[in-house]
Amino acid sequence: MPESRRSRRGRTAVAALTAALVLPLGALAGCDSSDSGANRAQAHRSASPPPAPTWDRSPRSVAAVGDSITRGFDACSVLSDCPAVSWATGSDARVRSLVSRLGVKKAWNDARTGARMADVPGQIAAAAAHRPELLTIMAGANDACRDSVSHMTPVDEFRTSFATALKRFRTALPMSEVYVSSVPDLKRLWSQGRGNPLGKEIWKLGFCASMLRDADAVDPAAVRRRDAVQKRVVAYNTVLKDVCAADTHCRYDGGAVFGFRFTGAQLSHWDWFHPGRDGQERLAEIAYRAITAVRPPA
Repeated sequence: MPESRRSRRGRTAVAALTAALVLPLGALAGCDSSDSGANRAQAHRSASPPPAPTWDRSPRSVAAVGDSITRGFDACSVLSDCPAVSWATGSDARVRSLVSRLGVKKAWNDARTGARMADVPGQIAAAAAHRPELLTIMAGANDACRDSVSHMTPVDEFRTSFATALKRFRTALPMSEVYVSSVPDLKRLWSQGRGNPLGKEIWKLGFCASMLRDADAVDPAAVRRRDAVQKRVVAYNTVLKDVCAADTHCRYDGGAVFGFRFTGAQLSHWDWFHPGRDGQERLAEIAYRAITAVRPPA
């Protein structure tokens, strides 16, 4: 039957209306696809890690803070500092200190024999006044080396002192680099030095009694005491690592000093506990490698 004119007009109107609806929807879908791609690209850019801060591997000045190790205690003569052989700032040709290896002409040693981490913020104030491009910190052994295990510095107090020291330095010198040495393995030093009769006599003067007292005792109580000191040193090193990691211009040695296998050849021939010249040389090597590496120690 022939289609009526009214029916044809109705079908034409429906088709026109459908086209009018489809075109905006298609355009809208196209916009959504484009916007989604742009959003994904933006998200990818946002997820990309920021560029790593530049570490200065060639500082022109160095200041050192810390304890007796950085002062070269007992390395040249009995019960005396010998900063000339300091691993950090010494001038002794055999040791080839950090500053010698870096070719640095301006250096200051503000470490003090007997210092604990609580003393380091004060040393930082003196070191920051020199405006060094690199600061070295080696402290913590005396926090574990006390007359008894019960007197060792609590870990929380150690953390507060170290964080305060680093913040104080960063406030004064926002862009200077900081190298942080791990605390040495005191139990290893005991095991190496206890075979020397002279060393054990010196230890009786009170050297690190928490670890060295009754050097030949291996009864359960002595073992527990030394293990407690060892555990505390490990905890201190975890603090050093964590606090340093929060500062973009700080490098921890990755536990290299703690892990170094000191032998009698590297110990002082007066107290058989502190590093001698050879030990100071090893510490300088460790620091130089960490500071001049492209990437920080793991």
